[in-house]
Parts: sequence; structure tokens; C-alpha cells
Amino acid sequence: MAALDTSVRENPNPSWTGLAVFPLAAFLGAFLIFLVEPMAGKMILPLLGGAPAVWNTALAFFQLALLAGYLYAHLLQKWIARPRLQWGVHLCVLSLALLSLPLHLTHVFGDADPNHPILWILGVMTLSLGAPFIALSATAPLIQAWFARSTEALDPTRPAPVYALYAASNLGSLAALLAYPTLVEPLSDLSVQRLGWSAAFLLFVGLMGLVGVKIWRSGKATSVPAGPDVAETVRAPTARDLLMWIALAAAPSSLLMGVTSHLTTDVASAPFLWVAPLAIYLLTFVIAFASRQWVKTEILLMFQAAVLLGCLCILPTHGSIGLQIALHLGCFFLTAWVCHQKLAESRPDPRHLTLFYLCLSVGGVVGGSFNAFLAPIIFNRVYEYPLVLVLAVFARPWSGWRLSRRETLLFAAAVPLIVLVPALQQFGIRFSLSIAILMLLLPLVMGFLIRDRTVYFAILVSVLLVALLSTPTVLGQTGKVLTGSRSFFGVTKVTELMTPELGPVHLMMNGTTIHGAQASTPTLKCLPLTYYGLQTGIGRTVSLQQAAHPQLNIGVVGLGAGTLATYLRPNDHLTYFEIDPLVVRYASDPNYFTFLSQCGRGQARIKVGDGRLLLKAESGPKFDLLVVDAFSSDSVPAHLLTVEAMKLYFQRLSPHGVLLMHITNRHLALAAPVVAGVRAAGGFALHEVYRPTGKVVFQNLPSEVVVAARASSDLAEFVKEPGFATFEPGHTRAWTDDYTNLVGAMLAKHR
Repeated sequence: MAALDTSVRENPNPSWTGLAVFPLAAFLGAFLIFLVEPMAGKMILPLLGGAPAVWNTALAFFQLALLAGYLYAHLLQKWIARPRLQWGVHLCVLSLALLSLPLHLTHVFGDADPNHPILWILGVMTLSLGAPFIALSATAPLIQAWFARSTEALDPTRPAPVYALYAASNLGSLAALLAYPTLVEPLSDLSVQRLGWSAAFLLFVGLMGLVGVKIWRSGKATSVPAGPDVAETVRAPTARDLLMWIALAAAPSSLLMGVTSHLTTDVASAPFLWVAPLAIYLLTFVIAFASRQWVKTEILLMFQAAVLLGCLCILPTHGSIGLQIALHLGCFFLTAWVCHQKLAESRPDPRHLTLFYLCLSVGGVVGGSFNAFLAPIIFNRVYEYPLVLVLAVFARPWSGWRLSRRETLLFAAAVPLIVLVPALQQFGIRFSLSIAILMLLLPLVMGFLIRDRTVYFAILVSVLLVALLSTPTVLGQTGKVLTGSRSFFGVTKVTELMTPELGPVHLMMNGTTIHGAQASTPTLKCLPLTYYGLQTGIGRTVSLQQAAHPQLNIGVVGLGAGTLATYLRPNDHLTYFEIDPLVVRYASDPNYFTFLSQCGRGQARIKVGDGRLLLKAESGPKFDLLVVDAFSSDSVPAHLLTVEAMKLYFQRLSPHGVLLMHITNRHLALAAPVVAGVRAAGGFALHEVYRPTGKVVFQNLPSEVVVAARASSDLAEFVKEPGFATFEPGHTRAWTDDYTNLVGAMLAKHR
């Protein structure tokens, strides 16, 4: 993303106060840029099932568009010397961007394609948002350059505080990023947001007109070539400088996406984890480019080394969610700070500011593109995040090449110890987390002691990373990974776990979320487990509908391991709607799961694509039971919870059909918005929370469901069942395609 600077090295001349329109324009431009990013993500996210990779791809698009804007600004400064003419050209560009408003998503490319989602997202966002976003991105460096010329016209003897305008940019960026999830999204519909943003963009164009007035009124607002003495004192950036700027900008950009993917895939896919890393990323720019250094460099490097070592140690574990989030975000914060601090120390004279920010933008694109486009192809897990963490070590100062004799001996002992833990696990020796950390204590202490010897420190953390990731069961994890791969929709793996009662069990996992389990013992293979057990709300709902229909037609949004196929009777039919082709592959492979091939007797068919779009394409009412089961992973596809979605579900139900919403979720309380949505769609709903009493692992997991129907009489048998009851959503507003409130659902869950 854009480099942000809060440096104010000079006190502004009082005569410059009339130029307040410049920082005001910088603030509004940055505010609009960072307001449209989450807004665009909200617009496009539902079309691809709410996958975290949608956000990363959107970020990559914004980085590419930012690069285009910075390149345009740099070339405009280079090819056109007169600020008046530059302003005229840019005003024309802004006016042309108005043609793409009001903000909307184009339908030129048709419906989202799950098989080629990245190309579809980039194409849609380019046509829908490209013009206004590029025009806004170019404004920041242009305003800074024009401000320098205008202040130079007022007082040629004093340097202009050009970097001070980025203080306004910082405020605008952070204000937008914090305001969207806390104020804009909960309090306004998406249609209102789009129109409001479009109106604000029009206001910005008017503000740029006032900037032009200031440029024209400046007595010397024309090209003012630097004198010979000035030219000689200003060092032009070298190729080494350019490469360094690009590399230092690429690492935090990659880490921004990497830590987001890691947390949402392997820790907890809570929505706030999408916003927090971006806010931290911006904050490190604020701190690094501040006029005064917040913390001494030695202290910063010490904390960064300590947190990095701790972060790498917990990387392959699934312990405390709070600890994981704190360490990973802390490590990202300190590492990005180190990189941006070095950028701040190497920034050039303002005469080269457009080139500087162009290089930073190139670095942002390099880092973001690596994560969004290349890493999912070459890695089957989120390896890019720890890899870039290790590479970022080289942003630390290169000093202290020598080790003392004692340090050499300790270093020579530390490296074999790192390799020992996973090596012993290969021979079947298992360690608890505490014992493994004790064995790694010497390498960790050694790493901390040599933190100022960058090359040796990098070698040690590299060996530590490879060792920890080389064995899937390292550091006390149980279970054997049978297979795993990565798609646009996340990392899916199949693990075999030994249980006391059921014997070997195959689990389908997406990050830390279970999407189905099957016992391998032949007599237990068709026993429904996890959320689909016979005693759960899902199991009882299927049984009640089968009792009412001799021949049951079932539709299910969300395949998982295909557990619901175990309920099929000879005359029943089941249709799955699944967006992730990787899930379809594993669920259909009898080497891992046989729910579909054996338990379902081949009566289950699968359609690949977004569930809502596929249901819309279905003809007429047909399902006696429609199960929407796409919310347990916590990266919830909110478009499946809206009033419009509920109306579609009811349209696809047969007479006396029932809708079942499986809303089990670790981070979001979904019952209130779901019940409110059902009522707004003209239906009736009952709520059920199941808490297992038995101790058989995986047989019946805690679950939460809402059953709904178009008529209250269709739920008569459910009312007789224990646990099913009415639920009052209170003041919760029903979600629509224009309005969702994930933050409110998250807060309600943890009250």
C-alpha cells in the first residue's frame, strides 16, 4: 500500500496558512482510498463464498492500481514542468473518473467463476473501481509536489515542509479504516455507502479545483529549475537505492497478506483479523516516518528478535488463540516497523519524492502479488508468511560479523538441537509442547544473543523454521496428515486421528475448523459424526422430515466430508452445492471418505459454484429439506444470511418443506440476524442449541441451528421436540444484500 509519512522537520511559515487546502485534499483523498477498499471487499466478497483469499486478491488489485497512480504522477512530474499544466491534466483525469460513478460492480464478466476466481476479481475491479482509485492514488504525490512549489513561491529561502502533508494522509487513511467496520458498515446500507462515497469523490474533485486556484495565484507557481549550487548538493538516487526501497517495501506488504492468511486459515477466521493487520501496517508507517523517533533502534531490534523467535516456535501449533493472535500480530508490527524505519532513514530529497513513492509502490505490488498470485500455486500451505518473516531479518543492520569462541561453540550446538526435535519425531518419538520448547531453549537463547549479527541470526532462524515445518506433527500435535492442498478458498487437509472409542478417524480440516469426520472401522463408517450426529439438531431435523416424507428431496449448501449422505434412504435424493473444488475432490475420494460413494449409495450429486447462485438457477420449488451449512468456518459468506437469500430459500422449498440453517460458529452470534431475516422474508423460525452429554470424541459435537418454514404449521412437529424453541432477535436488524453487521455479531458472541 502507499507509503505514509508524518515527518515535519520544519516549522511552517505563518504565510503558508492560506494553503490549508493542500492538507485537506490530502486527507480526503487518503480517506476515500481506504474507505473504498473494505467497501469494495464487501461488494465482491459474497460473490465468491466469503473466502479470505478474496480480500488478499482485492488488496493485490489495490496495490497494482496504486502503482499505476504513482507511475502516472511520476511521469506527469517528469514530462510536464509547469504545475499549472500538471493540475489541468490531472483535473481532466479526475473528471473522466466521474464517468464510472456511482460506484458499482460491472456485470460485463458475468457471474463469478470458482475455477478462475483471481482473473474474474481483477477484471471486475479494474472496470468498476480502477479509474477513480488510480486518480485518487496519484493525487497524494502530486499535491505534495505542488505544495512544495507553492510554498517555494512564498518563501524561496526556506525549505517547504512537503512531507508534512503525509500527516494528513495518515489521519485520513486510519480514520477511514477504523470508521468503516465500526460506524459506516453497521449504520448504513451498502447502497447508501456507494452513493455517499461517490458524492464524496465529487466533493474531492471540487476541492482539487481550489488547489488549482492556489497554484494559479502563486506568483512563482511555474517551473523553477534548481540552481547549480542546489543541484550539486542533492544526490540522485542510485540503482542500489531503488532496489533497497523496493525490497524494504515488499516485505511488509507480503507480511500484511501473509499474517492475514495465516490467522484466518490456521488460527481463527474472525472478521476483525482482516482489518487489524492493515491498521498495523499503516501504523508502522506513522511511527517510522514520525518527526521524532518513538523508540531507540537498539530497543526496537531487541524486541523484534525476541518476538520473531517466539512467533516461529508457535507457528506449527494450535494453542491459545489469544496467544497466537498476540504473537503473530506483534511480530508483524515489529518487523514492518523495522523495514519502514529503514525506509524512513533512507528517504531522498523532496525533489525525488515521486520516484521514492513510486519505488515503494512497486515494492508493495511485488510483495502483494507474491502472496496473492504466486504463493497459492507454489505452496500447498501458507508458507509465504514465515518465509518472508525470515527474509525480513536482512532489514536489520548488517554489523558484527565475528563470533566469540564461546558464541561459536554455542552456535555449533544450537543448530543440531533445532534439527533434533523433528528428527526424533520421524522415528515415532513424540514431545509435549513444553518439552519441545525446553529442547529448543538453547537455540532460542543463542538466537537472542546473536541478534545483532544479522547473517548468523538469519541462518539460525532459517534452520529453526525449516525444522519446525518439516514435520506436520511437531510440537505435540497429534494425528497424521494424509493429504492436503491449497485452493483459492483456503488450505484443506485430511488428517487421521486415533480415538479411544471409534478407533482411527479421518478428519477434513480447513485451518482449525472441522468440516467432517468419518470412522475408518468398517462397522462405523456410515455413522454420522461431528455436527451431524443422530442427537444433534441437524440429525433430528433430517429424521423428522423423513418421517413426514416417504421420499425426501434434500438440498445442502456446503459439502464438507459429505456426512449427510449417511441419512439417505433408498428413495431419497440429495444435491450438494459446494464452491471449493478441492473439498469436492477429497470428499469424493474413497481413500479418505466414503460417505458419498458407499453410505449415500451413489444417490448424492454435487454441483460446484456459489450456493446462492446455483439455487437461483434451479427451477421451481423442489426441496423438502434445504440445509445451508456454510458458516462454521467463521469466514462467513454473509450473502447466504440476508433477507433476499431467505426469500430464495423459501422459493426453492416444496410445499411443507423446511429450511435448516446450521449456524455453529466460534466467533459470531448468528441466531439473531438469521431469525430476523427469516421473519423479514415472511417465514417462521425455531432455534436449537445442542450440548452433548456423552464422552465419545467426535460423535456429537456442540451445534446451533435455526429451522424455518413459510408456515408455522410446517414446524408443528419441531415444537414438540425438546430444545427447539422460539427465539427473539430483539433489536437486531435483519441483514440484507445492502446491510450486514459482522462486527455486531462478533460483539454479541463475546458478551
